[in-house]
Amino acid sequence: MAEVALVTGAGRGIGRAIADALAVADFRVARVSLEDGADGLAEGDAYYCADVSRIEDHEALLERIASEIGEPNCLVNNAGVTSLVRGDMLDLTPDSYDRTLAINLRAGFFLTQTFARRRLAQPAPNTRSSIIFISSANAEIVGENRADYCISKAGVAMMAKLFAARLAKAGIVVFEVRPGVIRTEMTHPATERYDALIEAGGVPMGRWGEAEDVGRAVAALAVGAIPYATGIHIDLGGGMQLHRV
Repeated sequence: MAEVALVTGAGRGIGRAIADALAVADFRVARVSLEDGADGLAEGDAYYCADVSRIEDHEALLERIASEIGEPNCLVNNAGVTSLVRGDMLDLTPDSYDRTLAINLRAGFFLTQTFARRRLAQPAPNTRSSIIFISSANAEIVGENRADYCISKAGVAMMAKLFAARLAKAGIVVFEVRPGVIRTEMTHPATERYDALIEAGGVPMGRWGEAEDVGRAVAALAVGAIPYATGIHIDLGGGMQLHRV
């Protein structure tokens, strides 16, 4: 029986690339998004229009997925937003802060909680179980013009460690993936700035990352390519995380 992965924010960009990569890796993929992501699905995949910030709907969403394509054994928390307006952090509004943390941090925590409870209730599952959080290089690298986003991703980094520690004995592995400069709609408004950063050597590999780079990495983790690891993060930024003098 095919394994089932649930990917949030799967309608476009990194989330869609992750879902596509998992489909290639023979997962049935529940693609959850507020975006229109129902076209071009792989056989066995399904699209679910849902707002993951509505934590009261999580159990029903997982129940529906389980009844339609199978109980998910892989959860990829990818849904995320950036600041409503990039700018001076002294001008950051409570609306932007609350929205960013509600989607990037709160939603992921409670969806993972629901997923983990369901996995722990399964009778000695024959399939591996994994949880993968899509964080950001900004979990550590300061971005003053998007303070709420950076704070949320730093929180995701700790959240991944906490779930890894809690679930390791049950055989549920947890990873955090930190994309760097990835070409998506979210980064498009900062194209000039990132082009200059890459040109100046800020990304040692000398290129933009693509959504497919993230998708392939997540698929490798989901299929168990690193079996004796949990609670670690993977930097996908072309070396941007390296501190050089």
